[in-house]
Amino acid sequence: MKKTIFEEMGGTYVRQGDYFIPCLTLPTEKETAINIWGQRHLRYLKEYHRITYTNLLTSGRLNAYLADIDRQAQKRFETLAEQMKQAQGITEQLKDENALEWVG
Repeated sequence: MKKTIFEEMGGTYVRQGDYFIPCLTLPTEKETAINIWGQRHLRYLKEYHRITYTNLLTSGRLNAYLADIDRQAQKRFETLAEQMKQAQGITEQLKDENALEWVG
């Protein structure tokens, strides 16, 4: 019997009933912590960009991609918060002296 392209590349099959199912495994990738921004982007990819999500997942790059997005978003958030504090004149001294004034 002639080998399939999958078998020529080193793939194997498992017989289940009358069918041969290819033995597929996802590549392993480094586990990284994905915080709120990465989780939100993951949900966005799953809902609106299924092909991009599937490509990243099957190539083993999803966690690294989400960790990078999470780092970038957290850095942007911190930068914006700092700019807003400076624009409104909020300082640590103001927070210490009058906690209710800087809130409202």
